[in-house]
Amino acid sequence: MARFMRHHKEHEPPIGEIPVPHGPDTGNEHEHYPIPPATDYEKEIFKHLTHPDDSYTPEGVYWADLPLSKRFNFVSTVDKAEVSAEWSSIKSMMKEDFLGPLKWYFRHAVLPGAGLGLEGYVLFSIGNLEPLFKKAWPECWDKKAVCSDNWVASVTYLEVIGIMVGQVFVGIIGDWIGRRWGLIQDALIMFIGLLMLTGSWGVTLEGWVICYAWSLFFYGIGVGGEYPITATSSMENAVMAGKLSTRDDRLHRGRKVTMAFLMQGWGQFFNQVLLIILMLIFNRGQGDPPYSARMAQYIFRISFAIPAIGTLWLCYYRTYRMKAAGKQLLKAKKKANVTGYDVKSLKMTVTNFGGRLVATAGGWFCNDVFFYGNKLFQSQFINVLSDNPSSIMTTWTWNLVNVAVSLVGYYAASMLIDNKMYGRKMMQQVGFFMCFLMFVIPAFNYEFYVSPAGVHAFQAMYFLSSFFNQFGPNSVTFLVAGEVFPTQIRASAHGFSACMGKAGALLASVLYNYIDTQTKFYVVPWFGLAGMLMTYLWLPDTTGLDLKEQERRWQYILQGREQDYHGVAIHPKHLSVWERWMGVGKNYYPDMDMKAKIEDIKGEWQEKEASKNESETGVDDLDDGEEFTDDIHNYFRGAPPAQGGLMIKNKEEQKGSESESDK
Repeated sequence: MARFMRHHKEHEPPIGEIPVPHGPDTGNEHEHYPIPPATDYEKEIFKHLTHPDDSYTPEGVYWADLPLSKRFNFVSTVDKAEVSAEWSSIKSMMKEDFLGPLKWYFRHAVLPGAGLGLEGYVLFSIGNLEPLFKKAWPECWDKKAVCSDNWVASVTYLEVIGIMVGQVFVGIIGDWIGRRWGLIQDALIMFIGLLMLTGSWGVTLEGWVICYAWSLFFYGIGVGGEYPITATSSMENAVMAGKLSTRDDRLHRGRKVTMAFLMQGWGQFFNQVLLIILMLIFNRGQGDPPYSARMAQYIFRISFAIPAIGTLWLCYYRTYRMKAAGKQLLKAKKKANVTGYDVKSLKMTVTNFGGRLVATAGGWFCNDVFFYGNKLFQSQFINVLSDNPSSIMTTWTWNLVNVAVSLVGYYAASMLIDNKMYGRKMMQQVGFFMCFLMFVIPAFNYEFYVSPAGVHAFQAMYFLSSFFNQFGPNSVTFLVAGEVFPTQIRASAHGFSACMGKAGALLASVLYNYIDTQTKFYVVPWFGLAGMLMTYLWLPDTTGLDLKEQERRWQYILQGREQDYHGVAIHPKHLSVWERWMGVGKNYYPDMDMKAKIEDIKGEWQEKEASKNESETGVDDLDDGEEFTDDIHNYFRGAPPAQGGLMIKNKEEQKGSESESDK
């Protein structure tokens, strides 16, 4: 395949014929003016903004432009230095406060992911409680003698449909009214839904099932909204600092989002632990049958009441302690002169990034079929391994082990998702392929693997599928579904992709009612291959790409001058195979982009200068995390260099007086 690198000298336009960035040209032609390239002085004073050392070599070469061996060495050097710096910060924190690292983790992972943790707890509880209901009320939940089979099935269907509604609806709300409103609204809906679940009742058993199902639908709306809102707010760092373009964003953006997402796994873990404890308390200190209706009532109502307390606190926290959420969206709308929902950006996203929507929505759809199908293994090997497979405690104990394995996958994903030599796209493809193998192997030798001779291998494949689902598509889809789209419609795109994912879960839940277990194993693996193929063709790899640069390209698209953008956001590394086939990266000219980038930085500088006089408008302090040195200020004002020479300061130098823990 021909290379798509277009920055070689023989392809560059002559110096003095560089297209000047300007407004839309109604004639669809851009004039060319004889402007010189960036001077050595300009390159030097803007170097820390245009060529940060975590992405560029000292010679100014972008990491993805390096040959493979040099790229590996560069990435390894940067990562080692970053690990060393982080360990130093941890040590400094511990010297000042032994619990300092735990406090940092609480602020930067637990709080941003608290909503996902609570919904993971509740949704996992729904699945865990169903076998208990079948034992306590067999005439309704198992034999369907006094309850309609449709209403019992609707418990799952309404839950999933409610989540799908919330994902789309709150995604739009998050882009329309704002991230903070979406965060508060989700917490309130989930709190009310938990009150409904805790107090659900009926004159008859079927009446209770109906009340329970509709309560789950209402709660599901809040759950669905957590996906786009938590992803976008964590990604934009609005929860913590309101900054977007920093070294930390380039090196650790994926980790920050994944650490929030993995709280879902901790929610599942604590739910399973609590249910086991409640079982021992209310079932005579043991987990074996018989199970009384009175005991089941205590367990399920207490299990819902406890997260209701946490969700009430979440309502308070998001209302009074997260007032900065949504700054980046506010800034983007201000720049585009949009006050409501940005319909123009939505249309242009579909036009320009339609392939990315296929990748994020299709990949999530395939993943949720796998996620739902993971349960196919468990009951089969429990029947072979356990002396008492009818015991709910046996099932819950194996569930707890599986959740622990999944948590290992979550954390492994958070550690490698920002590694430039592995990253998002490779992680998702490998995860899909491994899940495919874990299902296709037992599918064609099913009788052996569910026999005593092969059950341990069957069990190992079960846990491996759990690990690679988290260390792969389940973590990556949550991140990239918002990351590859512009700020103005990020929550909407994420919500739509997540909704398509739940459509996969709904398909699986309906389909599995009509086919036997071995046939399920025949069906499920091919979704792994489909997900891997869609990832390869349509998903770009944004590992190491500054979101600020992606937003910069988006501004060019909005203004109708995409051909004038020559930066790294259209580097072949950061484009999908489909986009490269369509010629999107043909205008990648890093040398030409330098001067244009300085002009764009000047526009940001002017905006910041103007915002100093807008403190009463509510849009002040829209900081991007950029460092404008004295020389840059003087350059834009037409003044001589500060102190008679260059005064280049990076963030660490400017804050040298701060302690390591502050940094």
